[in-house]
Amino acid sequence: MANAFSFNVNSDDLQKRSDHIKMGIHQAPARSLLYATGQVSNPEDMKKPFIAICNSYVEIIPGHVHLRELADVAKQAIRDAGGIPFEFNTIGVDDGIAMGHLGMRYSLPSRELIADSAETVITAHWFDGVFFLPNCDKITPGMIMASLRCNVPSVFVSGGPMKAGLDPQGKATTLSSMFEAVGAFKSGLMTEDEFLKLEQNACPTCGSCAGMFTANSMNTLMEVMGIALPFNGTALAISEERRDLIRDGAKQLMRMVKENVKPRDLITKEALDDAMVLDMAMGGSTNTVLHVLSIAHEAGIDYNQADINKIAEKVPYLSKIAPSSKWAMEDVHNAGGVPAIINELIRMGGVLHPDRMTVTGKTVRENVAGHEIIDDEIIRKFDVNPYTKQGGLSILYGNLAPNGSVIKAGGVDPSIKTFTGDAIVFNSEQDAVNAIDANKIHAGQVLVIRYEGPKGGPGMPEMLGPTSAITGMGLGKDVALVTDGRFSGASRGISVGHVSPEAADDGPIALVEDGDKITIDLVNRTMQLHVDDAELAQRHKQLKAFVPKIRKGWMARYQALVTSANTGAVLKGADELFPN
Repeated sequence: MANAFSFNVNSDDLQKRSDHIKMGIHQAPARSLLYATGQVSNPEDMKKPFIAICNSYVEIIPGHVHLRELADVAKQAIRDAGGIPFEFNTIGVDDGIAMGHLGMRYSLPSRELIADSAETVITAHWFDGVFFLPNCDKITPGMIMASLRCNVPSVFVSGGPMKAGLDPQGKATTLSSMFEAVGAFKSGLMTEDEFLKLEQNACPTCGSCAGMFTANSMNTLMEVMGIALPFNGTALAISEERRDLIRDGAKQLMRMVKENVKPRDLITKEALDDAMVLDMAMGGSTNTVLHVLSIAHEAGIDYNQADINKIAEKVPYLSKIAPSSKWAMEDVHNAGGVPAIINELIRMGGVLHPDRMTVTGKTVRENVAGHEIIDDEIIRKFDVNPYTKQGGLSILYGNLAPNGSVIKAGGVDPSIKTFTGDAIVFNSEQDAVNAIDANKIHAGQVLVIRYEGPKGGPGMPEMLGPTSAITGMGLGKDVALVTDGRFSGASRGISVGHVSPEAADDGPIALVEDGDKITIDLVNRTMQLHVDDAELAQRHKQLKAFVPKIRKGWMARYQALVTSANTGAVLKGADELFPN
C-alpha cells in the first residue's frame, strides 16, 4: 500500500521491543512458537513490529459484542501499515446487568484486574505497540492504567455508543429511562404494557449506553487527553465512521511506534486538567473523578481532587446530555461532536492547553480546527447561552466528608441550590431499596447509605437503583441521597457519592443517626452534618469496629488493599505496603 510504513530490523532509527523475543540464536525456540500462532509466516515477518490488540470483547456486554469484528478491522489495518497483529482479551463487567446485587461489587475492582491482565500480556511478550479496544465502564480506565504502566506506544479506539431507544410515545430513551421506569411502574405511574414495551426498546443496538454515562464520559475524555482520535466518543458503534476510526487509529499507532511516542508523553498534568474541563462542559459521570485520579496515580502525577472545583468554577456547562436532558450521544455527534465542544472551549480561552500533542501527530488545537457547532441547542456557545456558567461536577467538603465527596451538579434540578433534610440511615444499599419499595421514604429526607465504599462494600457499588427509584417516584427534587458508594453516570438528582473517608475507614458518615440534619450546598460546594463535635466524639467512642464482609477470593484481597475514593480507589503499592 502506498501509505504503508516501512520497517527494517537493522535500521538505526527503530529499536523494536519485540526483538527481545524473536532475535538471536537463543530465541529460536520462541520463533518456533511464533510460527505456530499462524500470525508470522516467514523470517521477514519476524523483522516487523509486533502489535498487541488488547480487546475487551465480551458477549454479555452489549457495548462489546461487536468488538470481535472491530478487532479484525484493526488487524488488517495494522498489516497494511507494516505490522504483525496479535489479539488478546481482557475481562469486563456490564454495570447495567450487574446493578443492584452482588455483581456490582465486582465492577470497580474489575478495573484493577483489567489493568493487571493487560500489563501482564504486554510486558511478558515485549510488544512494540498496543491497539486498545475498550468501550464500557471500567474497561476504558483499566486499559489506560495499563498503558501508563507499560508505557509502550498506544492508541485507543472505543466501540462507540448505541442509538437511543424509543418509548411508547415515541420519545427517545436510554438505559436510565428503564431504571427510572422501575420506580414509575412500582408507584403506579406506568402501565404494565408501557413498561414491557419500554423494556424491549430502550437499548436497540450494540454499543455503550446512549447517554453521558461512565462509558461515554471516559470515551469522550480520551479525545481531549490526546490518546484517542476525534469523534471517538460520539461516532455510533454501528456506523462505518467507527470502522474508519479503527483504520486511522491503526495507521497512527504504526507511526507512533516508528517515532517512539508513548502514553506518558501524552498524558500529562495538563492533559488530565483538560479532561476535567471537557467533563465539566459535558456534565460527565461522577465516576470520571475516580478514574482520572487512578490514571494520575499510574502516570506518577500528583493530582488532587480539590483542584477539580477550581476547574468547575471557570468552565461553563455547554452540552447537557441524557440522563440530564433528552439528547443522546448520537445527537451530540450530529451537532458537531466533541471536536466542536473542544473548539468552543479553545475559543473561550484560558481553560484548555490546546497545544499538547496527540496520537494523531497533531495538537489538540489542530485536531479540532474547523469543527464548528452545527446545532447550538444541543451544544451551546460559552458566550451566548450556556446551561450554567460553571461545570457539571462539584467536589463537596465539610464535616461529613472531610476528604471530599462528588455530585453531578448538572443532574440536579436547576431550582435546587441548597438542600437541608433529615437523615434516614441505612448500612447497605439493599436496606435502602427495601425502604423505598415499602414507601418509607418521604420528601425532606436525606438517605444516607454507608458501608458501601471501596473497602466497606467491598467494591464501591453504584446506587443507580435507589436514585432511579426516587426519580421515578417523582421525588427527584425532594429527597437527597448521600453515600460512600458511588453512582452510575445514569443517576441524577441530589445524589452525593464518594464520601471520604468511608464508613469502613472510620469516616464521619459512620456516625450519622436518623433525624440528624444534613445540608448540601451546591453554591459553596459544602456538605454539613448539623451535629456538634462533642456529640460526634461521644458517638465515635461507641462505634463498633468494621468487620469485612468477604473473607475469601479476589474481593477479600481487594478490600484489604484498596485505598480511599479521594485517591481514586487504587490498590496499595510498595510505598504503602513496605514503607520502610
